Amino acid sequence: MPSSSSVHVPSSLWRDRDFRRLWLGQTASQLGEQASLVVLPLFAVLTLGIGAGQLGVLRAVEQAPTLLLSLFVGAWVDGWRTRTVMVMADVGRTVVLGAAAVAGLLNWLGLPVLFVVVFAAGVLSVFFDMAYQASLVRLVTQNQLVRGNSALEGSRSAAQIGGPALGGALVTLLSAPIAVASSALFFAVSFLSVRRIRRTESVPERAERPPRVWRRIHEGLRFVVGDSLLRTVCLAAAAFQFFFAATMTGYLLFLPRELHLSGTAVGLALAATGPGALVGALLAARLPSRFGYGPVIVGAAALGDGAFLCVPALHGSCGATIPVLLAANFVFGVGGQLVNVTVMAVRQAATPLGMQGRAAATINFAGMGMTPLGSLLGGFLAQEWGLRTSLLVTAAGMLLSPMVMKLSPLARLGRDLHGLAGTE
Repeated sequence: MPSSSSVHVPSSLWRDRDFRRLWLGQTASQLGEQASLVVLPLFAVLTLGIGAGQLGVLRAVEQAPTLLLSLFVGAWVDGWRTRTVMVMADVGRTVVLGAAAVAGLLNWLGLPVLFVVVFAAGVLSVFFDMAYQASLVRLVTQNQLVRGNSALEGSRSAAQIGGPALGGALVTLLSAPIAVASSALFFAVSFLSVRRIRRTESVPERAERPPRVWRRIHEGLRFVVGDSLLRTVCLAAAAFQFFFAATMTGYLLFLPRELHLSGTAVGLALAATGPGALVGALLAARLPSRFGYGPVIVGAAALGDGAFLCVPALHGSCGATIPVLLAANFVFGVGGQLVNVTVMAVRQAATPLGMQGRAAATINFAGMGMTPLGSLLGGFLAQEWGLRTSLLVTAAGMLLSPMVMKLSPLARLGRDLHGLAGTE
């Protein structure tokens, strides 16, 4: 980990121009990503009329790059400046989604084109996500990690507030090409902000003959598997992401087809996660130091993951439907964000500087790599068992994640992260 003598930043992160640029770029990038994650599947459901199986395949293609590339990208990012990687990823996503918007205007935005677009955007998002997760450690001191992560996760909360609502409204009121173009503009803003970061990164020195990529990947895997805390994070992330992906596949069909909600209403319901996540990010800066990291992580995961269990009980577009959906998504946002911020702080504190990218990639691979399989399962179950039953089963499956953490050393973490194994 960088020491206070090697990383010169103001005592307040918000006085640091480079941190503000990273924060702004991350906010814009996440807003573009969240909007596109809703716009493209909703366009396929509402405009192309695809079924549950096709939606599952579309979401699996969208998420496949995480499974295929995370380990390679993580090993590669550790030897490069994260600013350069993020800038190039933003440029690529701007071009890809801009081309998709043009294709939509020319009536070429069919399902085959959507497959290409979501896969390409997913590849570039892997590069951006791996780079941004390693960038904060190179910019701030260890005692600023929790507040820095809280701020960055807060930016993702802002994206979750605006992205789904904006995406759903644009698909319904205007057109898919305009909705896709809005995502491209956000990535362009992210590019303009991140490229202005001026601080020189403390990139680990490269050997004259750098180890082969497979060796670097193996080193990252061995490090994470050998650390009891990070190993637990991997298992819990895999369980959560698998069942969450399955749940969301059914959820995106359940709301418009079983509850008869418009695209705008679907976007509003999803957007409720954002205010909850914002609250969760604010709480994450205080609760771990008061109650301990372990209890906060386990309790927040159980609270957030259990919130979706009430959704299958809803019927039709009655007066209680929207309030219940808003409440469920809000609680899910609070719990999920508390887990995200605290787990990221634990991972960063337990990982040496030269291993940050690979540790993040390994955990990302274990977690997000399960999402294509989860999406396929969600589509299959919705098709075979019906939307309501499949949604209940997959939502219950999400509770496996807090159970795994409760039975591990992670649950016993106290109020201080100093001295964790692997910290340098």
